[in-house]
Amino acid sequence: MPSTPTQFARKTGQSTNWNDAKRRVLRAYREWIRAAPEIQTMYSVPLPIAVIRTRMRQEFERHRFVNKLPVVDVLLMQNNAEYQETMNFWKQTTHIMSYFKEENFRGDERLPKNFMQGFLEGRN
Repeated sequence: MPSTPTQFARKTGQSTNWNDAKRRVLRAYREWIRAAPEIQTMYSVPLPIAVIRTRMRQEFERHRFVNKLPVVDVLLMQNNAEYQETMNFWKQTTHIMSYFKEENFRGDERLPKNFMQGFLEGRN
């Protein structure tokens, strides 16, 4: 764990053009990919590193076709805050596992859909 909370802090700034934004996004993506083994160890994630990296890629791909530069800048600011919180161990394992709904506690099916289904399954 880092000794100072500001170790992973990034200066907030605006992209001057699309090449600058692309460079900043790629840097952020590489930081996340390189941090996957450390995240797995810190948060005791019971998933292989490849699955963690795939999920990181999916999060970046989700915003791939954003075509407004100010929106990209806001997403980068949110990314920087998320990265700092994750790497400084300011989150709990449940926060990290919320990104893995399919693998996490039977996904969205952990609660019965109605009373009778839960009753027949023997759940409280």
